[in-house]
Formats: sequence, structure tokens, C-alpha cells
Amino acid sequence: MSAPAGLRELLLSRIADVPDHPQPGVVFKDITPLLDDPAAFGALTEAFAELCRRHRVDKVVGLEARGFILAAPVAIRAGVGFVPVRKAGKLPRATLRQAYELEYGTAEIEIHADALAPGERVLVIDDVLATGGTADASLQLIRRAGAEVAGVAVLLELDFLAGRQRLEPGLKGAPLEVLVTV
Repeated sequence: MSAPAGLRELLLSRIADVPDHPQPGVVFKDITPLLDDPAAFGALTEAFAELCRRHRVDKVVGLEARGFILAAPVAIRAGVGFVPVRKAGKLPRATLRQAYELEYGTAEIEIHADALAPGERVLVIDDVLATGGTADASLQLIRRAGAEVAGVAVLLELDFLAGRQRLEPGLKGAPLEVLVTV
């Protein structure tokens, strides 16, 4: 899925390029101008909420940290639960943990062990699909909890980093919904 042209242009117009952040040669995609614009943020929230309705979602998970900002209002708009996926060690109760590979090393993410019920349909929401590692690890966590992956939805896909190719095997046929690809 790609956003309709009008929505795509609105979203792109509110994403700022920040050269050489966090290191030389990287162009960071800053979504804070989008969050500051109620019309753009509302349109994004509604587009994701529509995906929740279309895919009959019971819960959304937001990936730390900007995924939290996007997924929480979507959950409210769609009338479903919100589950944060956090970096390891941040959640206070019993958790399920999943390790994944980074370019240089590994990282771990967690959800509360009781956050998802068997059979619940879950949509993963994040701001950017880059290399796909965190999103793929979240799919593994969802399935380990006994829930069903309804799909992954992202605002922006950085096509040149090939995250889609890394993520597709873990989707196991569930859709990857991308509003804007650059």
C-alpha cells in the first residue's frame, strides 16, 4: 500500500531532512515537523487507524521510540489496545525478550509477557523501515506470545536499506503497509 497522492505529499512536506545526523553521510528523516502539524498528524493517524479496521486488528504495537508516538493515537482512534515494544530492561514486569542482529553487534527488545493474548490480531506500527531488524524481531515476539501478526505499517520506508527484503520472510504473508517510500 502506498498513501494516496494528496496524503503522500502532505506527509513528505512535513518530514525534514537533516544532513550528517547522527554521523557524516547520513540524512536523518525528522518527523517532528509532522507531529507539530495537527492536520498532518491527524491524517497519518487516520490512515493507520483505517489499516487497523481493514485488517481487523485487536491491538497495535509501537516500536521504541517514535513508534510509540504514532501507535498510541492510532490505538485510540481505532478503538484497540496499545502495546509498547521496548529496549531490553525497560519494562517493569515479566517480559518476553527477542535478540536481533545490528550492522555491528546485537540488540534486544521486549514486551510484557501478558501483553498479548493467544489469537489476537496485532499490527506493528513504526515511523521508519530502515534495515528491518527491529520490526522482524517484533514479529517473532508477537508470535511467541501466541498472537497473530496482522501486518506491519510504517510511515516511511528507506528503500535503499533493503529492510523490506529482511522483513518479508518474517511477515509470512502478512502485509507490509508503507505510506511513503524514499
